Amino acid sequence: MLVPFATCSAAGCAEILRGLQLPNLQRLLRRLGVESTDAGSTETLSVPHERVLARAWGLEPTEGLVPLAALQVRQAGTGNAGEGWAWISPSHWRVGRDRIAMAHPQDLQLDAEDSQALLEAMRPYFEEDGITLTYDAPLRWLARADLFRTLPTASLDRVMGRTIDGWLPAGDAARPVRRLQQEMQMLLYTLPLNDARQRGGQLPVNSFWVSGTGALPEGHATRAPDSLRLTPYLRDAGLLGDWRAWASAWQQLDAKECGRLLAELERRREVRITLCGEAGSRTWSSAAAGGWQRIRALFAGATPSELLEGL
Repeated sequence: MLVPFATCSAAGCAEILRGLQLPNLQRLLRRLGVESTDAGSTETLSVPHERVLARAWGLEPTEGLVPLAALQVRQAGTGNAGEGWAWISPSHWRVGRDRIAMAHPQDLQLDAEDSQALLEAMRPYFEEDGITLTYDAPLRWLARADLFRTLPTASLDRVMGRTIDGWLPAGDAARPVRRLQQEMQMLLYTLPLNDARQRGGQLPVNSFWVSGTGALPEGHATRAPDSLRLTPYLRDAGLLGDWRAWASAWQQLDAKECGRLLAELERRREVRITLCGEAGSRTWSSAAAGGWQRIRALFAGATPSELLEGL
């Protein structure tokens, strides 16, 4: 089980975590051993759970080039995953005097009809740069182009609700993307669809974000990791900074998912859990329970706050 946003660096998260009770998680980790730790940094383009996912798929993650879009294409069988792929996320940038921040995509309330209309309006500009756009979901389109094979990009989870400075694609290879972002800001400013959205009290879509770039290595026998469960419980509340909702989601996860893993242990099945923060991750497993006795002892009476420290 992979748990993104198990902890966050915000002061509000640390405060509520100190009083959080997660009895199943504590019981579970007492019976497992520490298998690996990814120290990481909050400055990396790729977030910890994306690096874990890449390794689960048999790929060694490269900074800013975790090919999640290509993996999606491989799974769906809708294209050549050896080509350069990316996710394009319609977005709203809040422009201030000295900074630009990205709204949470859910704040757009973007439905399929509006998303597809936006894609069609933007498509010709992308095609001029050799980028093919395909609709996937209201808040995610697929893009195919050779430039995405080697263009490092920051995860959307790094920038939601935050200042985008420092996370924009950099270098000569990113010039087409940066130019497109400028062109789309001008196009979208005058788009009748956005005028209608604003009259209806909705945020206009005024830019886009590129993430999940890369290509699968030629001949790489990538297959879906067996029995991996990526938990969605904590992500949205963590990104929105709603720490009461985040704590409630943790308690649901503890009762349901951690309880399920405890039951699996009772059946003598192999169990592995990876908890991710903003910087790094730590993996516990039943396979490692025979060793690492000294480290396991350190966690024996640990509180949730202590268990998640350093992530």
